[in-house]
Amino acid sequence: MAAKYAEQPSIGNRIHVIGNSCAGKSTVAERLSQLLDAAFVELDALNWEPNWNGLNASNPAELERRIREATAGERWVVAGSYAAFSQRTFWNRLHTVIWLDLPMPQLLLRVIRRSWRRSRSKELLWGTNYERFWPHLMVWRKEESLIWWIVTQHRRKRRAMLEYMSAPQWSHIRFVRLTSSAGIEEFLRNVERVAKNHRVRVAGG
Repeated sequence: MAAKYAEQPSIGNRIHVIGNSCAGKSTVAERLSQLLDAAFVELDALNWEPNWNGLNASNPAELERRIREATAGERWVVAGSYAAFSQRTFWNRLHTVIWLDLPMPQLLLRVIRRSWRRSRSKELLWGTNYERFWPHLMVWRKEESLIWWIVTQHRRKRRAMLEYMSAPQWSHIRFVRLTSSAGIEEFLRNVERVAKNHRVRVAGG
């Protein structure tokens, strides 16, 4: 899908990278923020409190306040879905949605590898939390398992995104749907090329 956008001059200054768990939202958003010299906003970092207390459930007003504050500027790239919060707080000002729509088997392999690595290395997540590997395999515990989440949310998220793309209220947003790792890399290379050309033109007056 990236080739469809190869000639687009710009993806704008306010971008939202969205997709299922383990699609690579944070990685792609951080790379875009560096290429575009924009602020990087990670919604998970705004949401998660100590002991995996999610503000989206315990204090939604505070999460909404944090998101509004983080996206108050003119240049930013947001990583993470939180669709209802995102649409209420910044989608009215959004230029582009980058939808990472990777195949489910790829996402499942990624979650197993990532969770194993994080649990082995005791990687600290969002300042206060650690990820445990085994609960993700316990799909009968539902929300505690990212495997369960990916499988049960995959079709729902895809259906919702297709609805957003055709909704009149979001007609001001450019939607970029990327369905493979190769397509994502091609898209990022194109953004880098456009950004470099822009900097050269600006420097040359």
